[in-house]
Amino acid sequence: MHTLKETPCGKTVTVVKLHGTGALRRRIMDMGITKGTEIFVRKLAPLGDPIELNVRGYELSIRRSEAENIEVAD
Repeated sequence: MHTLKETPCGKTVTVVKLHGTGALRRRIMDMGITKGTEIFVRKLAPLGDPIELNVRGYELSIRRSEAENIEVAD
């Protein structure tokens, strides 16, 4: 298993676990990223930050620092 930050562009992964506490964890969950959710990594910005994702039928951009708190599996 690895983090969303390490996932290459064009790949679909499933959320296994959310790390982090408090406001950060709540913010991630409020965006619709919860255990069992499928995430498609759509594209990366030229400098790698932010990451654009497709989650539950909508597009979402998150920072790499947030993505490293999301553990995923292929």
